[in-house]
Amino acid sequence: MAELLKNRYNQSFFQQLINDFAKHHQDFNANDFLDLIYSDGWEEKELKDRMRHISLKLHKYLQLPYAQTIALFKKVISETEGTSFERMFFPDYVEVFGMEELELSLDALAHFTSYASSEFAIRPFIKRYPEQVMQQLQHWAEHPNFHVRRLASEGCRPRLPWAMALPAFKANPEPILPILEKLKADPEDYVRRSVANNLNDISKDHPSLALEIAEKWHGKNNHTNWVVKHACRGLLKQGHTRALVLFGFSDPSDIEVSRLRMDQTTIAIGEAVKFQFQLKNKASFRSKLRLEYLIHFVKKNGTTSPKVFQITENYFEPGIHDFSKKQSFQDLTTRKHHPGQHRLTILVNGREMANLSFELL
Repeated sequence: MAELLKNRYNQSFFQQLINDFAKHHQDFNANDFLDLIYSDGWEEKELKDRMRHISLKLHKYLQLPYAQTIALFKKVISETEGTSFERMFFPDYVEVFGMEELELSLDALAHFTSYASSEFAIRPFIKRYPEQVMQQLQHWAEHPNFHVRRLASEGCRPRLPWAMALPAFKANPEPILPILEKLKADPEDYVRRSVANNLNDISKDHPSLALEIAEKWHGKNNHTNWVVKHACRGLLKQGHTRALVLFGFSDPSDIEVSRLRMDQTTIAIGEAVKFQFQLKNKASFRSKLRLEYLIHFVKKNGTTSPKVFQITENYFEPGIHDFSKKQSFQDLTTRKHHPGQHRLTILVNGREMANLSFELL
């Protein structure tokens, strides 16, 4: 099993952090700092709690005015190369202690995001200072640094996972749209992916608005075509007619799925299983189809949660087409399996075509 992300905060990490601080803060004592870090139930804390813990202990250890701390942090974080989640306690510190210093804090978040994304830390500022911060995000959308441009989009996503909610933008995403408009054809894939995810968030609460934007952007260039397609993935999985038409998918009325079967219908957690089915295109012309399968996974409390997996997206000639897939039930850091009756469903352009039940032990 992959290493837990929280365990990346290990002895090697803290030793490097101590070395970086010592270069710019001569009174930084390794033992005193580590005593603070490994206190207050450190071992039991999960990833985000560990980030917050480091922020709080740095504040307690340094005991510097906010502006001096930020100046020190900028020097320390600049000792590193690339981006990593481990350093996200730097923007987290701004979130915790910088709420009353808007201008200084926004400048710090823009600096830190090149080393550790500020996407979570910016959100409390949006919530408290919506007009000022959204205006700043519009300026950042034209920033020469692509990390800052990406922050302009990622930070204001209505449904950013694992982040503070922005209910105002779920209700009315209009303030976000000028930012997405500026970034929709950004030269960096990292930025365009954020735009697509933001528009996908919007589609969950305002599908008509998201599709209106998608229809306006589609066909402009390859970059925006990818953004639009990725943004509409949720609507395509739902079989939303307007989204299917936009991307040229056929009406699946002439499609039939049969002979769905599994190699075994009783499976142990940790095993993998193969399943097969036949697809028949009864039309007299080839059809553009999006084939997916959905598994209703049993949760710890006994209820089920659906998860969609893509099989293929292609044109299919009239006639019969055979498919075989393999599904693993190995536990992942992002998904734990639980025993109980699961269900497998084959989807064609979002429409349920066949299903069967199986038991996970």
